[in-house]
Amino acid sequence: MFHSTNVIPAKHGNCNSGCTSLGAVCYIGCLICGFISMGTTALANQPAADFTLNRPPATQPIPDPMAALHRPLLLAINPDDQSVFEPVAPPSEEQGFNQGGVNFEFNVNYLNNNVYRGVNHNRVGHIGAPNFNIDSKLSFNLGAFPHPFAGLVANVFDSDPQSRFQEIRPFVGFDLQLRPFTFSIGHTSYIYPERESFNTAEVWAQVVLDDSLLFKTEQPVFTPYVKAAYDYQINNGWYFEAGLRHDFNFRDIGLVLSLRGDIAYITNTRTEFIFSNAKRSGFQHYDVGLVASYSLNKVFNFSSRFGEWNIYGYLWYTGKLNDRIVGDNILWGGTGIGFKY
Repeated sequence: MFHSTNVIPAKHGNCNSGCTSLGAVCYIGCLICGFISMGTTALANQPAADFTLNRPPATQPIPDPMAALHRPLLLAINPDDQSVFEPVAPPSEEQGFNQGGVNFEFNVNYLNNNVYRGVNHNRVGHIGAPNFNIDSKLSFNLGAFPHPFAGLVANVFDSDPQSRFQEIRPFVGFDLQLRPFTFSIGHTSYIYPERESFNTAEVWAQVVLDDSLLFKTEQPVFTPYVKAAYDYQINNGWYFEAGLRHDFNFRDIGLVLSLRGDIAYITNTRTEFIFSNAKRSGFQHYDVGLVASYSLNKVFNFSSRFGEWNIYGYLWYTGKLNDRIVGDNILWGGTGIGFKY
């Protein structure tokens, strides 16, 4: 009933087709394995790649992106700044003196005679009697502009028969420094308490030469100056003065010795203080003196940042140049203490 011949051929035909398909699959698989093997070998011969996101080597610290926000803000010149200019050094103790816009000077002197412009004001009382002299000045430093100043000189003479406050001289003016010259222009009033009829006033100008530029020295040598004053109230006359000054500076011990000299000429001047001139014009007087300044800051070894204290010594000789013009031949001097800031 069943025919085996019909089944057997069909069975043999299916086997040949399956073997052919299986061989093709194996061939393709071998190719794929070969390619994979070649790729693996090539990758094995390459250095290992670093797939981290730009991570720096382990030997270097990882920068903090927030460090810039925590860095301190510098409000001054960075000392590490590379510059062709020499950095400004901090001031030393000697340079620590007040260099601001306002300076003040105050001196108190004890003198055996009050001699001013060749005339001894002690004439009205006792020659050689002590005088208590106050000299003060306030100045303003405006840089390249003129420096205004104001001050007061007062003399107390106990032997004066009319007024112990013998003389008061307020003054104002300004200084202008145009190196090597210093120009000064000012106004001075002469007030004589209880002698008001002799009160007068003047305008004046002065030029001082810094001759260190001429001699190429650190300090001035002679410091020559000339001064002219016009009395516009009583005398309507002129007073001219020229002088020199040389300082011997002993810095190690804080001592300065100043040799000074001047000579004066007057024109159309009727009175000097309360004394009348027989001759109104001519050379009037000369002065030769030695002024010593000794630093108390150096003695007690304290800084000048809070001011300079000095002790002064004065020794002068004044000689008159014309017997018909009021003047005195007298050796006089004294001592004093001064403060500068």
